[in-house]
Amino acid sequence: MVHNSSMLLAMTVLETVGQWIFLPVVFACVSPATKLFPVGYNLMKPFLSEDTRRKIVVLGKNWKEGLLKSISPEELPVQFGGTMTDPDGNPKCLTKINYGGEVPKSLYVRDQVKTQYEHSVQISRGSSHQVEYEILFPGCVLRWQFYSDGADIGFGIFLKTKMGERQKAGEMTEVLPSQRYNAHMVPEDGSLTCSEAGVYVLRFDNTYSFVHTKKVSFTVEVLLPDQGMQKYEEELTPI
Repeated sequence: MVHNSSMLLAMTVLETVGQWIFLPVVFACVSPATKLFPVGYNLMKPFLSEDTRRKIVVLGKNWKEGLLKSISPEELPVQFGGTMTDPDGNPKCLTKINYGGEVPKSLYVRDQVKTQYEHSVQISRGSSHQVEYEILFPGCVLRWQFYSDGADIGFGIFLKTKMGERQKAGEMTEVLPSQRYNAHMVPEDGSLTCSEAGVYVLRFDNTYSFVHTKKVSFTVEVLLPDQGMQKYEEELTPI
């Protein structure tokens, strides 16, 4: 919650069959009374039902008095114009309200959930790294997971148009559009069902970075379709 000169009070009520469920009251504060708030609200209103719009109250400079019209003083912290305090007299009622803030590093789970990747590569600034996989049958599935160390990385999948040589991204058929992923925050994973046979290129893109070399760790699997698996096993079965 941010303390400001104007306040939006929104109460969301979820109606179910024969039962009302009241979700917590949400306060959004804007200070000073910015001209952007009416613009944003007017853009949002067409997507709100009439019932929802009636549940939204916009309060101005006297927002504390406005809150008391909807909330009992005993249930409103002193900080917001009520009379409620913590047992120790704190007007912010920290024992009842979570004001958010920075998450302690002791609660981070990224370092606790370590994935063992099959490959790791350093991608220099302004360059890319390509990994090729030959798909023998339509319907095969490419499945991947990757993690970048310290910064985001671009990723896309392409189908080669010429065999036996490295091709630039613009020379290949784009299968999965390349985009940047925050894989340094959360490992990225996905899959692609290949519609045709050929050589598929998984391309890790760092061409947009003029400063940083990126370390990328990744694992890729090729899953054969049932029909392809049967044919593949028949070809490998000794006569």
